[in-house]
Amino acid sequence: MRFADIPGNGDIKRALAGMADSGRVPHAMLFYENEGCGALPLVLAFFQYLNCSDRHDGDSCGECPSCRKISRLIHPDLHFVFPVTTGSRSGSSEKPTSELYLEYWRELVLSDPYFLESELYSALGIEGKSGNIAVAEAKSILERLSLSPVGDGYRAVVVWLPEKMNAEAANRLLKIVEEPPERTLFLFVTHSPEKVLQTIFSRCQAFRVLPLSKEEVAEALVTGFSIPREQAGRQAGISGGSIGVALNRLGDTEDYGEYMGIFGKLMTAVQSRDLLSALEAGEEMAALKSREKQKAFCVFAEDCIRKIYMISHGMESISDVPDAAAPLLSSLAAGAQDLFCRKTAVYLDNASAMIDRNVNAKIVFCDLVDRIYMTY
Repeated sequence: MRFADIPGNGDIKRALAGMADSGRVPHAMLFYENEGCGALPLVLAFFQYLNCSDRHDGDSCGECPSCRKISRLIHPDLHFVFPVTTGSRSGSSEKPTSELYLEYWRELVLSDPYFLESELYSALGIEGKSGNIAVAEAKSILERLSLSPVGDGYRAVVVWLPEKMNAEAANRLLKIVEEPPERTLFLFVTHSPEKVLQTIFSRCQAFRVLPLSKEEVAEALVTGFSIPREQAGRQAGISGGSIGVALNRLGDTEDYGEYMGIFGKLMTAVQSRDLLSALEAGEEMAALKSREKQKAFCVFAEDCIRKIYMISHGMESISDVPDAAAPLLSSLAAGAQDLFCRKTAVYLDNASAMIDRNVNAKIVFCDLVDRIYMTY
């Protein structure tokens, strides 16, 4: 993958190329993004640039042997770590590591490098479960890095979602992250930098990967994924600057309709002061098939709350509200108290965090409904 293949974030691309050209490359770097905004493609393009034998004009050539291997994710000095757990594709292994699932990881990244967390779990066959990076993974990394690199360029360990790393695994890796072998990099990609263990975060140089503009998302959908331009424009408007979210909603219109139905039922009940119906909506949230879908609903609802806030402050023209949802969101914006949107966004974020920690979903969503009801 070349920098030219990735839309947006020109400042980061120039900074990364400048580091490589000067030879001043941090040994540990953390890229944080809103889910699906392109941090992983940037990391892969950076590693390709570092190892390219014919780079020029601030980009890799894409044609040399090293570039071809990296673009196919088969470079022997490029290692991947991502959250895993036991599942239908882990066989009899009780403590699976990323190495066991590498085939499925490669297939997913090559088809869509902007994938969401839920899409990874689906590709690995662990839907309905929450992956983690455990101490077995740390041992595997140490074993791989104890061997000499195959090539004479850089080697890298790409850690996707380090916030899923437990304390024991992090402690095992601290020494090597702080003082890695020569020309060895740790490249972390996170969606929640505040959840990354401080011992890891403090050893990294951080880069904020910004959401893309609507125009950049739409163009990426058209040129990279052959989406019709009119449809791409509509999806770009409700993607929050994330190519991954736009692609996910294109493929999961059924999920979108389900989430909108639950959100509409909840907020209509809240608006009419019907607590029983609101609690029934909470039961529907808890009945969603997996923790990933429950968290996805929280993200969806938070986006709706953001649109309500924009409408209430006269920003309808840039709120990108779908036509079907406009009457409901406009009605909610007209009746909400001043701090409703800000407080509700916090409630939803907290609910998602509780679901991620495996707290009982019925308790979480009952509490969420109660807080929203009292705040409106």
